[in-house]
Amino acid sequence: MVKNVLKDNALVLNEEISWFVKVLDTRLKLYFGHDCDYKDVYFIEPPHYNGIDSLFADFVKHYTLTFEERVILILSLIPHIKPQLLDVFLTNNSATGQSYIEFGGIKANNGGFLPTAETAIFILSGENLEQRFSAARIFEGDHFFSKHNIISIESVNPSEPFLNGLIKVSREFIDFFTTGQVRKPNFGIDFPAKLIETSMGIDDLVLENYTIEQIMEIKTWIEYKDVLMNDWELGKKLKPGYRSLFYGPPGTGKTFTASLLGKMTGKDVYRIDLSTVVSKYIGETEKNLEKVFKQAEFKNWILFFDEADALFGKRTNVSDAHDKFANQEVSYLLQRLEEYDGVVILASNFKSNIDDAFTRRFQSIIHFPMPKQEERLRLWKNAFSSKCEIEKSADLTDISSRFELSGGSIMNVVRYCSLMAVKRNTNLILHNDIIEGIRKELQKEGKTL
Repeated sequence: MVKNVLKDNALVLNEEISWFVKVLDTRLKLYFGHDCDYKDVYFIEPPHYNGIDSLFADFVKHYTLTFEERVILILSLIPHIKPQLLDVFLTNNSATGQSYIEFGGIKANNGGFLPTAETAIFILSGENLEQRFSAARIFEGDHFFSKHNIISIESVNPSEPFLNGLIKVSREFIDFFTTGQVRKPNFGIDFPAKLIETSMGIDDLVLENYTIEQIMEIKTWIEYKDVLMNDWELGKKLKPGYRSLFYGPPGTGKTFTASLLGKMTGKDVYRIDLSTVVSKYIGETEKNLEKVFKQAEFKNWILFFDEADALFGKRTNVSDAHDKFANQEVSYLLQRLEEYDGVVILASNFKSNIDDAFTRRFQSIIHFPMPKQEERLRLWKNAFSSKCEIEKSADLTDISSRFELSGGSIMNVVRYCSLMAVKRNTNLILHNDIIEGIRKELQKEGKTL
C-alpha cells in the first residue's frame, strides 16, 4: 500500500515537473529572444490527471488550480525534490557581471538556487506587467495558499519589496505530496507546542459526575460540530470552534483530561505552556503563538494552553508601554482563539486569576476540584501496579481519609514507594514508604504530617 502511494506520487510529480521545465525553458527563450515553439508560456497545457490516484493529483483537482497556481506550487516543491532544475537561474548577466535581478531568488548554503516570489512572477509574466499583477495576487493573504498554510512568503526587510521573500511550502504538504504521510511537528523554536498523549481511558478519570458531564459536552461538540455548523447552517450564526476554561489546583486532572479528549475523538492534542511562550520583547509573544496557530489551521487539533494566567491574568489600567503591549498580546490571542475552528482549552489554577472579560468568551468553564475522600480512595486503588503487593498495615481507606492529596500527588507517592520496593528487589509496597512519599508531597506545599 505504501509502495503504491510512493509510486503514484512520484509518477505524477515527475509529469508535473516535466511540464514546469517546459514552461521555464519557454520563458527563458522568450525573455532572451531565442527561437521558441510558443508565443507565451500560457500556451503550454498542464497535464491532466483524470483517473490517476495520487495525492498531488487529487489536490490539483480538488482546488481546481489555475495555470499560475500550479506553476507556483511545483516551483515551491522543486527545491525539496529536484533542486538542480533551478541551477539555470545561477547564470550571471554578462553585461553586469552579476546575477539577473529579475530572476529573484537567493543562493543557498549548498550553492543551489532558492526561489523567491519574484522568481515565480518572472516565470509567469516575464516583462508583461498585466500578467505580473495577476500572478502577484496569488501571494496575498486572502488566497487559499496562505489561508490554509500551504505556501507562504518569508518576511523580508520592510524596506525591501514583499516579493523578494522566499517561497516556503509547509513541511506537512511536502510530506503529503511525496510520502503521503504527514509528520507531526517537533517541539522547538519554530513550533513551541508539545504533543501530549495518554495510555489511560475514561475509567481512569476520577472526577465528580457533573465535571465529567461537562467534559463529555466537549466530546459531543467535536463529534457533531459539522452537523451543527453545516447541516443545520448554524455556521452563519455561531463563531467557529469551542473554547473551554479548565481551572483547579495542580494535579487534579486538567492536562490528563485534555489528552483523554484527544484519545476519545481521534484528535491530536498539543500543549502550549503560555508561561514559556510569553516574551518580554515586544511582538515576540504574538510571533510565538502564530507559529502554533499557523500549523494548527484546518487540522482539528485540540490546543491546550497551560498556565493561562501568564497572559490572561487580571490587569490594571494601562499605565505604561509594557501594559499597552501586554494588552495587545491578549487581544491578538483572543482574536486567534475565536477564529480557530477546533477546540481550545485554557488551564489555570484559579478561576479568579482570569479576567472576567475573557471568561465570557468561553463556551464552558469547568472546575477541577481537589478529590474528595471517596475519589481519593479510587485513585489510590487504581494507582498501584498489578505486579505489586501492598503491606497489610497500609490501610488505603485510612490513608485516603487522613491526607487530602490531588491525583497528581498520589501518583508521585506511588512512584516513590514503588521505586523503593524495586530498589529492595521486592514487589512489596511498605506502609512507611507510602507515608514518606506523602510527607514529601506535603512538604512541597509547605505542609507537614
